[in-house]
Amino acid sequence: MLFSTAAAAGKYDYFSDRFKAAYKWLAETDLDSLKEGSYPITDGVTGNVQEYSTKAPSEGRFEAHDRFFDIQYMIAGRERFGICKREGLKVHSVDAENDLIFYEEPDFSGDVCLFKGDMIVVSPDDAHKPRLIMGSTPEPVRKIVIKVKV
Repeated sequence: MLFSTAAAAGKYDYFSDRFKAAYKWLAETDLDSLKEGSYPITDGVTGNVQEYSTKAPSEGRFEAHDRFFDIQYMIAGRERFGICKREGLKVHSVDAENDLIFYEEPDFSGDVCLFKGDMIVVSPDDAHKPRLIMGSTPEPVRKIVIKVKV
């Protein structure tokens, strides 16, 4: 799945060498054997294996990045993933060192349900709210977030 506007789709090359390297790494790597941590893939592309429990939407916050795309790939588990356009959102806080901008809850947003083997590509034009619970009970998740430098 690729969430975008027509204007933004022409702005970025989702099949550049960096993206191709990320997709190839996902296809050729034994993802189940990876431990939590960071894995360099190529110049400007890093995979980060994360393990966590999903949480209630009220515990999450929309975020965005200026310098990186996120390719979020589910190794195991399932989660709801909030998504919306970044334009017009009210900034809550900024962590410039880690390229994180957090936002107040928007008036309108959507959710995508991610299951094992699913991925979503999030551009710097989008805000996202990951790690959300799908039912009423938190669930364990193993995910790779690949950072692709703009």
